[in-house]
Amino acid sequence: MFNVANLGSGYGQSEVIHDINLHAEKQEIVAIMGRNGMGKTTLFKTLMGILPARHGSIAIDGVELAGMESHRRVASGVAYVPQGRMIFPGMTVLENIQTGLPAAARGKVPDELYSLFPVLFEMRSRKGGNLSGGQQQQLAIARALATNPKVLLLDEPTEGIQPSIIKDIARSLKEIRKIRELTIIVSEQVLSFTMEIADRFLVLDKGRVVYEDARDKVDAAVISRYLSV
Repeated sequence: MFNVANLGSGYGQSEVIHDINLHAEKQEIVAIMGRNGMGKTTLFKTLMGILPARHGSIAIDGVELAGMESHRRVASGVAYVPQGRMIFPGMTVLENIQTGLPAAARGKVPDELYSLFPVLFEMRSRKGGNLSGGQQQQLAIARALATNPKVLLLDEPTEGIQPSIIKDIARSLKEIRKIRELTIIVSEQVLSFTMEIADRFLVLDKGRVVYEDARDKVDAAVISRYLSV
């Protein structure tokens, strides 16, 4: 359903990701693992069109996205939660979510979003900047889901979040995948988190896929070696 073939991109004269191939089925959760600086965020920015692809293909349901501007990719069914969450701190929780809603929603947040993240309903009038890191992460995911995506890209969702909240986020993502029939691509360094949610694992090293396997066959020791400094 989501297919990336021979994708390359980078900055200036430097190519950072090299010939990345990634295929994800409907309702599949794929984890992209790797240390800092290995190309995970560059890959996600390229998938969203924030960074132009130098070569290769990005397709969703057979529709080619490479070359599209970011807002057209969102309209085609891709949503992105960036590293660091990037919520609007001076806006309320409600206003943050509303920025992701299509015009047809007329600013009304679906009850389903609040049922997935009850704390956001309780805090809907609070400024986003006054939320905890875990609550901001839930807000960023809710804002992305407001666009009604087919594919959700999550870049380092556990960064700076306490372990108990990480478990809540893992539970929420599995619930979202089931309710929304959503494909989720998540980049991470926390193996325990991805082992709990992912169906398939890819490891990036210096911008290349160096390991790939399904959840039931994955070798956690091999992945851990690539994650160690």
